[in-house]
Amino acid sequence: MIYFDNSATTKIAPGALQTYQAVSEQFFGNPSSLHVIGEKAFHILEQSRQQIADLLGVDHDEIFFTSGGTEGDNWVLKGTAIEKRAFGKHLITTSVEHPAIIKSMQQLEKLGFDVTYLPVDQFGRIDPADLKAALRPDTILVSIMAINNEIGTCQPLEAIADILKDYPNIHFHVDAVQGIGKGIQEAIFNERVDFVTLSGHKFHGPRGTGILYKKRGRHLAPLLTGGGQEHDLRSGTENVPAIAAMAKALRLLLTDETEKVHRQAAIRERLFNHISQSDKTVMFSQLTPDFAPHILCFAIKGVRGETTVHAFEEHEIYISTTSACSSKKGTESSTLKAMHVNEKIATSAIRVSLDEYNTLEEADAFIKAFDQINERFKKINS
Repeated sequence: MIYFDNSATTKIAPGALQTYQAVSEQFFGNPSSLHVIGEKAFHILEQSRQQIADLLGVDHDEIFFTSGGTEGDNWVLKGTAIEKRAFGKHLITTSVEHPAIIKSMQQLEKLGFDVTYLPVDQFGRIDPADLKAALRPDTILVSIMAINNEIGTCQPLEAIADILKDYPNIHFHVDAVQGIGKGIQEAIFNERVDFVTLSGHKFHGPRGTGILYKKRGRHLAPLLTGGGQEHDLRSGTENVPAIAAMAKALRLLLTDETEKVHRQAAIRERLFNHISQSDKTVMFSQLTPDFAPHILCFAIKGVRGETTVHAFEEHEIYISTTSACSSKKGTESSTLKAMHVNEKIATSAIRVSLDEYNTLEEADAFIKAFDQINERFKKINS
């Protein structure tokens, strides 16, 4: 079995699973309880927070726990809108964001906010000049993803940060769900970035866990109110075992990060060099520094993406169309649509997404299966 769908979700790391089980068994108290059992759970919670902060190079009081990337994105966008509505109602994002961003922006538009969706070029990348031109006196938030989840484009975060240095009152949010552990942490945690969202199940942590980095001094209205957990900004009893496991997964992820990134890039390059030789394929991801090392998106012309996915499944190779959130709907990729890719080609797109456990031997097995599948489709379509 070959699993090449890691941008959808990753398998929990054995060490993280062991941590989850140990904390569940030994530190089962509510971290808000006053007794010693609760205090022990609280200690594990804060120990995890400190470990994550150290790994990300930030302060412990800038780390907040969520249920994942979707909640984190919703919190930053809607929390900023509520907190800063007296100062303006204009927000800026891109046309290729994850649905958690796009749909949140659409909700805010219904509430009277004005949203600018920046266009992208043929590689899914925005032009920082377009961002600068879109800024207005009433702009309160800029939200830009680090790495596109469908084709792997890296957005120019540092150039955007340089522009926003002249606008210190605008919140700058980075959706880094696909970016952590991919060698771009310095760009993600640029000193001008105010908020970063991460999702535990994208880096071998448990599902239902997430991290929000909130720069000290930045204000954000809570989405979840109640018992006052997470400094009264995200109420709800913390899932201490899962948080501890997520902290462990993050530490494992960032250990030997450079070597892991190079291995993923090598696998991706081998796949790209072979697949791109076929006159029946269209490559959306590219082998340039503007693309992430772990995502490869392409289409076999004349074959719908879901058909290709199931063809590889017959070889026990598991990939996806373009986004796990929309793959079962059979809809056109929102990123490829924004890139003005022909709809017939866009609906043929599939995504291979790697992690540090994948190997070149698996790439060779994929290539063998690809040749067989591609030849079969050629005969059918001839």
